Amino acid sequence: MPPPADAPAPVFIRPRWPAPPGVAAAVTTRAGGVSRPPFHSFNLAAHVGDDPAAVAANRARLRAALGLPGEPAWLQQVHGREVAVLAETPLAPPAADAAVTSAPGVVCAVLTADCLPVLLCSRDGGRVGAVHAGWRGLAAGVLEAAVAALDVPPADVLAWLGPAIGPSAFQVGPEVRAAFADTDPGAAAAFVSDGGDRWRADLHALARRRLAACGVEQVFGGGLCTFSDPARFYSYRRDGTTGRMAALIWKQATGD
Repeated sequence: MPPPADAPAPVFIRPRWPAPPGVAAAVTTRAGGVSRPPFHSFNLAAHVGDDPAAVAANRARLRAALGLPGEPAWLQQVHGREVAVLAETPLAPPAADAAVTSAPGVVCAVLTADCLPVLLCSRDGGRVGAVHAGWRGLAAGVLEAAVAALDVPPADVLAWLGPAIGPSAFQVGPEVRAAFADTDPGAAAAFVSDGGDRWRADLHALARRRLAACGVEQVFGGGLCTFSDPARFYSYRRDGTTGRMAALIWKQATGD
């Protein structure tokens, strides 16, 4: 499916964080692709029922617009804590919810539509990573596992928190609160009662707490809500059948 001649260019969010030179990162929005409703328009996920030709065209537009060194290392995300340590772009998506690399030109990527994307890099730019952190992954320790896989002191890690469902929209049951508060009583502060046994959960606050606990002090971003901004973001909880945004990070090759 070639893009229409008047198709707008993809729109990206660029992290505002002190990443070192040579580290590039971006988060897509839903604007600038060729997918038709309900995936309109820049859906990058191949597993949500969208036309495969549209997904392929959107991924080609992604590579061109960002000047990527190659196809992103897409993952088979399973809401767990596995981390793929990549020396090169894999031929098939590994079953993992985070990826890290020290190899220039390997693009780490995660897909989200309410879950929290977290981008990581070492202070010297030698290692980068991307994490898919929904509440299950956060509770399972995916952030801690990704930080450990970077294999640098946590104090030398920078983290950026991307768009996710915000606390005004993320209503959960007592089992979600218990998954965090039973092992970390302080995590209860990230939940506000919504009456009865329902709670409003703050994924960004939970991620900041998890990162701080494992020694990551430089945390940036946060505050963008996918649910409340349908013009820019996909939201699974809001729409059900919908597309996915991508959060990407890579080391540029020397001379790029």
